[in-house]
This record gives sequence, structure tokens and C-alpha cells, in this order.
Amino acid sequence: MDQEPRTRTAKAGQPHRRAPGRPAGDAGRRAAALDAALDCYVQRGIAATTLRDIASAAGVTPALLHYYFGDAAGLREAVIAERLMPVFARVRDVLLGMPDASMRDVLSVFVDTLCAMVREHAWLAPLWIREVVSEGGSLRDLLVHDLAPQIARVLADRFAVEQAAGRLNPALDPRLLMVSVVGLTLFPAAGTPIWRQIFDSGDLGIDDIRRHALALLLRGLELPQ
Repeated sequence: MDQEPRTRTAKAGQPHRRAPGRPAGDAGRRAAALDAALDCYVQRGIAATTLRDIASAAGVTPALLHYYFGDAAGLREAVIAERLMPVFARVRDVLLGMPDASMRDVLSVFVDTLCAMVREHAWLAPLWIREVVSEGGSLRDLLVHDLAPQIARVLADRFAVEQAAGRLNPALDPRLLMVSVVGLTLFPAAGTPIWRQIFDSGDLGIDDIRRHALALLLRGLELPQ
């Protein structure tokens, strides 16, 4: 008679075991860690950012970041795969989805898409400057080997075709035209805080950059109406 109650008491005193899988709320904390990593990368640079920096910015412990990502390299790869690559994939898909569109339409949509990405992701333009354009940037190889073939070369080839058909100013270099498009969008977007101070224009923003870029491109390239 006494055996069964003692057995139940022993079981009741055992530690509670969590069901397999990540605890509730993990997805949100993991996403917040990726966002915090991007903020730190923009402020400090990828190479100078530690897991402790990111943990502090995310309000979690370094141990939790180790649990999610393994180490700093694993976190960086997750940021690239889950934050950067989807942005560039969207731009690429837009370009590849317009094989028969006019050059005017392609440029308009390309500029619109880049500006929309900058508006949606505040980290994009400054991270581009720090980690791609600047010497020693940690994302330069990613651009050269993974991103450029999917976007820059596709657009440059399209420029060359239009030029050969007499529909684009023959004095332009198709390779540098791609650079010019980026220079009219990402570069001024990254420097917006500077331009606002210089011109005392607190309302200067991405919509102004978009309008300016389209005006220069669509009227300055001798594109047919």
C-alpha cells in the first residue's frame, strides 16, 4: 500500500524535462540577434565586431548566440544568408524578369527597387560602403563572386545590347554605367546624414535620391521616348 504513493512522490520530485526543440520565443530572439549583428556591423565593421558586442546590442547572453550560431563566423554567415542575400535576390529577380522590357523601363524599375531596398533596410547603404567599397571590406569577395555575376553583369550586358542596337548613347561604357546606377542610389543614400547637414535639409531622403537618379538616367542617356 505504501509503495505506490512513494513512487509517485519520487516522480513528482524529479526535474521537469523540456520537450525536444527550441524554447518558445527562440525565433524572435534569433531574428533580433541578426538585426543586432547588422547594426553592429554598420557601426563597428564586421571584422571588429565580437559576439559579446552583438549579445549586448540584442540584450541576450553570448552563450545564447553560441547556441544559435556556433561562433562569430556562423553568425556572420547567417546574416549573409538570411538578411543580405534575399535583398540582392530580389533585385536580381526583378532584372531577370524583364527580358523584353525597354531600357527605360528596366532602369526605372532597377532604381525603384534599389531605393525600396534602402528604405526597407536602413543598414544596406552604409554596410555597402563599409564592407564592399572600402578596402579590406569583409563582403567584397561576396560581391565579386556571388552578387556581381547575378546583377552587374546581367545589366551591363543589357546595356551593351541596347548600345549595339543604337538605342543607347554610344559614348557610354556599359560596365561603368552599372557603376553609375549604383553611384546614384546607394552612395548618396549612405551619405544622407552628411548632405542633410551641408544643405540644411532635414527632409532630404531616399525619395529625393530616387527622383534625382531617374531624372539623370532617363534624360541624360539619350534614351528614346
